[in-house]
Amino acid sequence: MNTIDAFILYTHTEHAIQTVDQLKQSDCVKNIYLLAPQKGMQPIDGCEVIEIDSLQNSQTVQTIGETSTANFILIYQKSTVLQLGYFALERMTKIAVETDAAMIYSDYYAITNGVKKNHPVIDYQMGSLRDDFNFGSLLLFNCNIFKECAERTKKHNYEFAGLYDIRLKASKVGEIVHINEYLYSEIDEDTRESGEKVFDYVDPKNRKVQIEMEQACTQHLKDINAYLEPKFERITFDKEDFEFEASVIIPVRNRIKTVTDAIESVLIQKTQFQFNIIVIDNHSTDGTTEAIKKIAEKDTRLIHIIPIRDDLGIGGCWNMGVHHEMCGKFAVQLDSDDVYSDENTLQKIVDAFYEQNCAMVIGSYQMTDFNMNPIPPGIIDHKEWTPDNGRNNALRINGLGAPRAFYTPILRDIKVPNTSYGEDYALGLNISRNYQIGRIYDVLYLCRRWEDNTDASLDIVKMNEHNTYKDRIRTWELKARLKITQ
Repeated sequence: MNTIDAFILYTHTEHAIQTVDQLKQSDCVKNIYLLAPQKGMQPIDGCEVIEIDSLQNSQTVQTIGETSTANFILIYQKSTVLQLGYFALERMTKIAVETDAAMIYSDYYAITNGVKKNHPVIDYQMGSLRDDFNFGSLLLFNCNIFKECAERTKKHNYEFAGLYDIRLKASKVGEIVHINEYLYSEIDEDTRESGEKVFDYVDPKNRKVQIEMEQACTQHLKDINAYLEPKFERITFDKEDFEFEASVIIPVRNRIKTVTDAIESVLIQKTQFQFNIIVIDNHSTDGTTEAIKKIAEKDTRLIHIIPIRDDLGIGGCWNMGVHHEMCGKFAVQLDSDDVYSDENTLQKIVDAFYEQNCAMVIGSYQMTDFNMNPIPPGIIDHKEWTPDNGRNNALRINGLGAPRAFYTPILRDIKVPNTSYGEDYALGLNISRNYQIGRIYDVLYLCRRWEDNTDASLDIVKMNEHNTYKDRIRTWELKARLKITQ
């Protein structure tokens, strides 16, 4: 029989007793260890208590590797009650053996406020480098591979990235296999909407965590030969002649409540150069079209385009704007929900291109409510983007910041994926492969959060679709970089 040593997070005695009872029902389970981040936790019959600082640190990972004597290591990352499906562990070990997997994870049921719902997860792929990839809370590792990886972590002393580091190392040694079956139930205590969770990784209070995650990911890229040195192609900015120095590109569909604010925040810009606005109105039906026309009649700087095509996402609208004959040397992003923070934004962005010799510029923004009152997490500055390692760390995070601006000839050459999610991220990765991306840490942009934001309240199916696509983008980018390094 394939045996399992189970390691469960232990902070609540009654919850742990119920989880232990579940584990004892399986003949696969050889030993149960209680990982206690608090001293003096009450022992549970038949289990050994191991005091730890944190489940996520390197020392805990090494302790698990040194302790286990079974074929497999099972880690339950929550302290709430685990409810195992019928023969769930037998199913996991069977597939682990048959596939020679380094790690196994599965779909699960999430219990939120007493309601049980399906929670499918997505397949792991080469580009699944996000440290917040959702495996669920139950992980099964091949013990020998875990021990080998844990031994290699001894040169690091991660406080937060220990388990993440193990996962990356395991993915290099063997396959990480997703069982798309619902094998257990867990309590979901995070009841926030998707739009509230999306900025967790850039919350300033998580900065120390992010630094460690970057270190682990960068080492992984070096290990698989996908790391890029900070050497970039220079740009002369004279590839073509442009009538306008800059164009603000605004794709829009049905934003009657916000589009006027967005456009007016551009028209008040004070610059030392000529600029215009190109609004690609993607067949709005709520009065947005009429509002744009009204402004365009008064100000010739506003170019209003209604595409003939009916198959354009946000990326396709960007392509239409960038390839317009009146597009300026620099194409600058503004979402139809949002506004520039003051009258100097456009000048700062264009100056940054010349000062930093970059093909793309990314600014910083302030999160606000619909009425533009600041809301948590406040200023999003993406300080994890550094000149020396930004393009490597970009493969770990799920976004690059805003507002974004591009040197038009390069953008015309690359072209924007015709999607309405992740198109900007794909561009940033592609551009950073060869060119420097400039950064402005001043707040240039007010990002309005309201119920009509595209990521405000997504169900799990749509979230999985988005995350799968971004992981696929990372996979393509990794393969492109491997061609460079090899």
